[in-house]
Amino acid sequence: MHTDAHSNFWSTTLGERPASRPRLAAHVQADVVIVGAGFTGLWTAYYLKRLAPEWEIVVLEAERVGHGASGRNGGWVVGNLAGLERHIGGLSREERRTCCGVVADNVDEVGRVLAHEGIEADFNKGGAIYAAARYRDQIAIQRDYLQHLHELGHSEANCYWLDAEQLLEKARFRNGHGGIYHRQVATVNPAKLVAGLAERVERLGVTIHEQSRAETLSHHKVSTREGSVESPMVVCATEGYADRFLDFKRHVIPVQSLVIATEPLSEARWQEIGMAERPAFADASRLINYGHRTADGRIVFGARGNYYLGARSKADQAIDDGAIRMRRDLLVDLLPALEGVRVEYGWGGSLGLSRNFRPHAILDRASGLATAGGYAGEGVAASHLFGRTLAEMILERDTERVRMPWAFNDASHRQLIKRWEVEPLRWLAAQAITFSYAGEEALMRRDKPAPLLKPALRRLNDRFASIIE
Repeated sequence: MHTDAHSNFWSTTLGERPASRPRLAAHVQADVVIVGAGFTGLWTAYYLKRLAPEWEIVVLEAERVGHGASGRNGGWVVGNLAGLERHIGGLSREERRTCCGVVADNVDEVGRVLAHEGIEADFNKGGAIYAAARYRDQIAIQRDYLQHLHELGHSEANCYWLDAEQLLEKARFRNGHGGIYHRQVATVNPAKLVAGLAERVERLGVTIHEQSRAETLSHHKVSTREGSVESPMVVCATEGYADRFLDFKRHVIPVQSLVIATEPLSEARWQEIGMAERPAFADASRLINYGHRTADGRIVFGARGNYYLGARSKADQAIDDGAIRMRRDLLVDLLPALEGVRVEYGWGGSLGLSRNFRPHAILDRASGLATAGGYAGEGVAASHLFGRTLAEMILERDTERVRMPWAFNDASHRQLIKRWEVEPLRWLAAQAITFSYAGEEALMRRDKPAPLLKPALRRLNDRFASIIE
């Protein structure tokens, strides 16, 4: 097994990396300084430069471009937002449909921008299958989820039910009872995307400093060990990697996401599996299993996130053999044709989870501080939408995006995002929830009636799922 960065399949697709960009080693001024050269920071820089090419934009990165979640994720570009119902649940049906249309259309917009800018990132819009494919009880779970998507405001043309025969035409799971097909989902190579985006914003005139960790972030100034940037506007785009900024860490904590990649599969094996359109896929587990077929014929598969005591971000990338075997076994359980497949890569990173489980784009003009994040694992698409929204808010543009309920102008993150509880309460709650989710899944696996226990455990876990509101 590869070690650290070489354990991440995506990073191996980039070829030889260029030399590190220069550190910040002076005291400079800019119109906007952005902390974090991941998707959120770079998309914000891209749209600022597109809309105001005369502005001086500086991006500071503690390590290398894409070091955090942007270079390590599962590659889903989702036309939805985790926690969207918490933003739009109280709106009218027409308003909800408008909001869902914005997040759905965002997937096509990502593809359009990549094509326009010539960024080769293996973008493929194959939709997503949310399958009932391991336990019979998952049929009801996915049926309920489809109803939830429609009530939320997603169109029936974009989200609809596949019966067992229709599911079989798209993919051959162990027990393909049926599932949801969501048209507005694509997949991408995130490392190629973040590297290509960084090169593009530099050509537009954005300055990126790598190995320039922000040590203090105050009103109108960011300082590193060797330099500083003074600016009327500071954008904190660190998501699950805000370790140095205790104030942000109180509101958005890191949760670990662990991923594997198989060897390239033979054409004969793909004939057994299906997935000719390269859809993303997941099942109904609350513990979250997800994957997709890559451009070079592998399967990238993630499952079972972790929370570390003390809200520690995952700085390294490698994961241990036990974590790899567990995810491989889950993948084979879902797709039996993969029996005997070799796993070549296993890696992990940190996603950002806000206490009220609402992704956010916040501009506090009075303090000169803006931020976006809390994507809860669905940040590849959301970072594009929210980075664009931040740019338009900073430039005071009146667009449909800045009027969305997740965009907050002239407000503080301290007011809008609740603080997480102190340790060890957070860690104990995470263990209890994981244990309860696993118990529910164990009952489904037995495929036997449990007329009292199953409904009770499901109600408990529904409550856990909403407890962070």
